[in-house]
Amino acid sequence: MRPELERLQLIEQHLLNGPAALPAGDWNLRLLLDGELAADTATQQRLYQGLRRAGRQQLRQELRSIHARLYRGRWAWLRRLWSM
Repeated sequence: MRPELERLQLIEQHLLNGPAALPAGDWNLRLLLDGELAADTATQQRLYQGLRRAGRQQLRQELRSIHARLYRGRWAWLRRLWSM
């Protein structure tokens, strides 16, 4: 595997607490030895947060659409009475 992908996998395992995540001591040692690891980890974490936010917005929109379809005609009979 390419070194960039291995690095990304290491960061993902750390952020997601995966089974291959490094112990805290090893992770801290890597942070000390690799000055860019903390910045790359923060960037990946912001990316996850953005994806989570986008997913929630999409879910809200889908729920609004479902709600509108379900309750669109619920009071239609009452509107017809008022328009007579």
